[in-house]
Amino acid sequence: MENFFDHPRPSYTFEIFPPKGNKSTEGTYGVIDSLASFNPDLISVTYGAGGSSRDNTVEIASGIQNRYNTNGVAHLTCVGTTKAELKAILDELRANGVRNILALRGDLKDKSDLGDFHYASELIRFIHEEYGDDFDIFAACYPEKHPEAPSIEEDLAHLKEKCDLGVKALISQLFFDNDIFSAWRDKARAMGITQPIIAGVMPITAAAQIPKVVEMCGASVPSRVRRFVEAYGHHQGAVKEAGIAYATEQIIDLLARDVEGIHLYTMNQADTVRRIDAGIRSILYVKRYEVRTNG
Repeated sequence: MENFFDHPRPSYTFEIFPPKGNKSTEGTYGVIDSLASFNPDLISVTYGAGGSSRDNTVEIASGIQNRYNTNGVAHLTCVGTTKAELKAILDELRANGVRNILALRGDLKDKSDLGDFHYASELIRFIHEEYGDDFDIFAACYPEKHPEAPSIEEDLAHLKEKCDLGVKALISQLFFDNDIFSAWRDKARAMGITQPIIAGVMPITAAAQIPKVVEMCGASVPSRVRRFVEAYGHHQGAVKEAGIAYATEQIIDLLARDVEGIHLYTMNQADTVRRIDAGIRSILYVKRYEVRTNG
């Protein structure tokens, strides 16, 4: 299996979430069966609130790596976790051949939840100090700043700190406005952040997603998106059609802006990915050919 960083650019990656608690992973593997057929460069597996799906995350990331011969990325949050607990998880991932980690702080409800780590940068430093180059570390980035950051500039300063600790690539929080992403990317590059920035795109498939997304990450919702949600939101099939069309067009535009990767937040909806894949695949390969011949 080819290392993710040896794959052609722009990269093409997916995110899935595991079942919570002790629920069966059978349905998740059914989703992966479908997603693997689109030949992604990588599939990442979320960690769950407070690490609630930790064991499933480790199992599924290992399964992606070993059963599907596809690069798996295990999300790893450090909030409320001890160094010993994290070391046990990392040892298990390494033993199963998973070398890609998305290092995150995790959602913080109260400062008493922090455990041995306060910031993702401390987790990144810990992984490097304990494991050297055994893991390739990804980090999250926020085109509209982290909800807790006082400004874009301060948020970028913290991102630069994480990058300087050895992060190999960045995966962005979802966004709907490509102009905002492009302006933020220019600022990141001006600050000396050189790592590949992979753009996170989430297709809107239900009207109820919008208020949840705004509350969760503060993403701006363009008037065009609000219009189709208001016009078609009463009919789930219609809003899903509009959301798939918008996400497809958004990705096509991002590729035209020479983005270094597309990361689809799939919400475990393989049928949605199939529709988007059909609309972007030839364009993605055109961009990859141009990078190979002109890079």
